[in-house]
Amino acid sequence: MPDVKVLCEVNNCTYWGNGNKCTADAIYVVSHTGEKAENSQETDCKTFKPSDL
Repeated sequence: MPDVKVLCEVNNCTYWGNGNKCTADAIYVVSHTGEKAENSQETDCKTFKPSDL
């Protein structure tokens, strides 16, 4: 299995790691418009959890 990397630039997230890599075990993304989205602005990452910076 290839080494999968998820990049994230939200450095106040608990799962943010060095090199802008997400360290969460899973990513949960939802659409604002139902089951389909036309672009990234219509989505949200529900995995985000603020860190105690």
